[in-house]
Amino acid sequence: MAAIVPRVVSRQEMEGRIARFDTLEGASAGLPDMAHPEGARTLINVIGFKPPADEPGAHSPVGQSAAAMAAIPINEGFNLGFAKCKPGTGAFSHYHDTNETFMPLTGQWRFYYNEGPDEAHVDLGPYDVISMPVGIARRFTNITPGDPEAESLLLYVIAGDAPKAEFTPKAMAKIEAHDPAAR
Repeated sequence: MAAIVPRVVSRQEMEGRIARFDTLEGASAGLPDMAHPEGARTLINVIGFKPPADEPGAHSPVGQSAAAMAAIPINEGFNLGFAKCKPGTGAFSHYHDTNETFMPLTGQWRFYYNEGPDEAHVDLGPYDVISMPVGIARRFTNITPGDPEAESLLLYVIAGDAPKAEFTPKAMAKIEAHDPAAR
């Protein structure tokens, strides 16, 4: 096994690898489901990655808008970010070519996996973690009771250097029924 060679970094280099939460900006557009009322959410891309290869139907898992706004624009094998949304909203069913892990920070969240007759879900609260394996359909919804205008916060980590996401045919049909131009 090769030894890791330690190195020294400058303060300036480390400053470029710090994201202060109160200065982060998010995007509320960039994925087909975000224009649907049930898909309304803000994605805050903290640690970035390269966009996936240009393929029909393939998207950056964080969407084109948030992908361009990485607070720490590095490409080291994973992405970290936050999703914010109100109760009753979240992401439509999609799948990735990589692992995706979620941890609610505030509120209550329902995570669905599989689609159709095999669909199942689990409800999680703050600091619980779910790790979605490669290739399974997954979606999430904020199910926090109480104030319907209060957004909750979800942390996500997506593996890979240039991961891609694709929406399921069922999700695309729902998106296109709301906005035929989304095709």
